[in-house]
Amino acid sequence: MNAISTDTSTHTPLSQPARKSSDRPGYVAPATMIAATLVMLTLLTGCGKSTKWDANLPNSGALRNATEVGIITLTAREVTLTQELPARVFAFREAEVRARVDGIVQKRSFEEGAFVNEGEILYQIDPATYQTALNSAQASLAKARSNSESTRLKVQRYQTLLESHATSRQEYEDALAALQAYEADVLSAEAQVEAAQIDLGYTRVIAPVSGRIGKSEITEGAYVRRNDATLMATVRQFDKVYVDMTQSSADQLRLKQSYSRNEIQQAGETDSARVSLTLEDGSTYALEGTLKFADIAASAGTSSVTVRALFPNPDGYLLPGMFVRARIVEGKKPNAVLAPQAAVMRNQKGEPYAYIAREDGVAEQRALAVSRSVGNEWLVESGLSAGEHLIVDNLQCIADGVRIAAVSVEKNKTSPWSAVAKQSEDTALSDSQISIASHTSPPSENDVAIVASR
Repeated sequence: MNAISTDTSTHTPLSQPARKSSDRPGYVAPATMIAATLVMLTLLTGCGKSTKWDANLPNSGALRNATEVGIITLTAREVTLTQELPARVFAFREAEVRARVDGIVQKRSFEEGAFVNEGEILYQIDPATYQTALNSAQASLAKARSNSESTRLKVQRYQTLLESHATSRQEYEDALAALQAYEADVLSAEAQVEAAQIDLGYTRVIAPVSGRIGKSEITEGAYVRRNDATLMATVRQFDKVYVDMTQSSADQLRLKQSYSRNEIQQAGETDSARVSLTLEDGSTYALEGTLKFADIAASAGTSSVTVRALFPNPDGYLLPGMFVRARIVEGKKPNAVLAPQAAVMRNQKGEPYAYIAREDGVAEQRALAVSRSVGNEWLVESGLSAGEHLIVDNLQCIADGVRIAAVSVEKNKTSPWSAVAKQSEDTALSDSQISIASHTSPPSENDVAIVASR
């Protein structure tokens, strides 16, 4: 028998490694295909159209193939108008401690940053020179008093002799003049003693007011001068503080004109005097202040007027020099119309506009005039009226004249279109349900097209 050849060099291998589906040209992974399908559905349903309607509901004919939008009904109400102004905190009392005599500082008697009481000793300046001056002045006073007393007795004797004609009137008058001169010397010497006592007292530097003292501007051993008024320290009392606000004169003029035209009603005395603060970190200061006065003249450089308020500061949160934002009450505006800021857009010129839902189911673009923000709303001066339906949702899918299906987004309120919108929502939900069967191979292009058409 012939031997069967076992040479396998010319044979084809019995099996080849399985080729991965991801290696096939044009292959798209199932996860990627599903994600793309969902994105397409989102884009197609984002500006969804209402496809069902009820002929018995208002304007159902106009809502055919309409874009769903959310609306609110505008109302007129009284609004308290406030203005926020830049402001700065100042101490209720601030006293600079300066040298009032020349000399070397021998001792500092306080801790920097501590609370000091009025009259408390802060520094001791070398008193030797001033003690000597006081002693000299007291000696001069004693001498003047002695001369005055001796001359006074002499005048009394001359007066007795003059009555008995034992002396001349000239001698008597000379003695009387000398007495008056010595009495003047006494007064001068007393003044010198008092001045020396004052200078000696100035060597003991005391706190002029009660409050917290800052850092010491000089050290022990430093020489201070009266003529230079050397600054030694500063004491500030800020258990209550002043807040100075800066308001432009144009704003004050506008406010006065609004009062005269009855556009704004002046708030009551209690409300108009209240001031609130926003701190540097954006938080609101817990305590309210009281408006004290407005300056009677505008700044020549900035045309602004300073308005001052007084705030309690028991915990010391408000530090002198701190910048804050102060909110003051300007007045009350009756029958004000407010529009949410999210519903007000601006054109290329920066002019504000909004969309309203007309009763015939059509969106109408309105040009607006807004004057200020009140919280998260705009105060509308013209363009909108109370009772109109302002479109606040799905604004990116509408334009002027587009058919709409309006849904009220206000709590506990409904609109004539609510039922139609509910039907449209149910239809959209049922049409957007997607069931993806398990595949052993990725979905075909036809599958994607069918899903997208839904």
